[in-house]
Amino acid sequence: MTGNPLYRIYNADALKWLAEAESNSVHAVVTDPPYGIVEYTQQELDKRNNGRGGIWRIPRTYDGHRRQPTPRFTVLGPADHERIRRFFELFADRLRRVLVPGAHVFIATNPLVSHLVSQGLVQAGFEKRGEIVRLVQTLRGGDRPKNAHSEFREVSVIPRSCWEPWTLFRRPCEGRVQDNLRKWHTGGLRRRSDNEPFKDLIISSPARREERIIAPHPSLKPQAFVRQLVAAALPLGKGVILDPFMGSGSTIAAAEALGLRSIGIEVNAEFFCMAQRAIPMLAALTVNQE
Repeated sequence: MTGNPLYRIYNADALKWLAEAESNSVHAVVTDPPYGIVEYTQQELDKRNNGRGGIWRIPRTYDGHRRQPTPRFTVLGPADHERIRRFFELFADRLRRVLVPGAHVFIATNPLVSHLVSQGLVQAGFEKRGEIVRLVQTLRGGDRPKNAHSEFREVSVIPRSCWEPWTLFRRPCEGRVQDNLRKWHTGGLRRRSDNEPFKDLIISSPARREERIIAPHPSLKPQAFVRQLVAAALPLGKGVILDPFMGSGSTIAAAEALGLRSIGIEVNAEFFCMAQRAIPMLAALTVNQE
């Protein structure tokens, strides 16, 4: 474990950590999970790092633009889908005990697997409260048929993705929302201002070059975006935010930048060391949250 007065981070397995964590000790979750531990196995990461692909699609260019490797969820079969659903059901079951009543859970997902995430969490007793649409041009999808680009130049195999869904769940409140807010400081979402509520559509650029230099993680989320979720997650600015799949620490850095308490869990030792270095630097960045 390491950290400072506002955050603690652990190099640990999230499911094991949740099984041992104190009940009613976490007030919100903002996380980008590894989807059934498929794309972040060491075998798949080695393929990605060596440029061999595997589940990671590593095209040289997309219509003249170089892009980052992205997971190919289209290669997953029925057994993989069931494994993802069961993983999130187990994760949600252990998480529910640790969360206070009314705690919100923001989970980054993908249009091809978001229904599996929802099935798992709803089965474990969470309320689905909507989806946050992150409007972002990531250059995912839109590719011509593999090894037949010239023959079928007028064809795309899948639509080019222009958005990223973040599913939103809530542990049921104790009684009315106002009662839950008074007792647990949770149950709603923090407004952007007195005149503007938190909205389910957020325009977001990919992580800036400066951020990627600090934290070269394959799924890095930009501070300008994550800070909006973190701020909304604690409606009264009180409590602890958890990221059980911390990666390079973008959620923890966002909480640190906003003066909020947080806990991060990361099982991969390389990413954990990256987060140790990156969190203070990411938190220190000045961002424009439009």
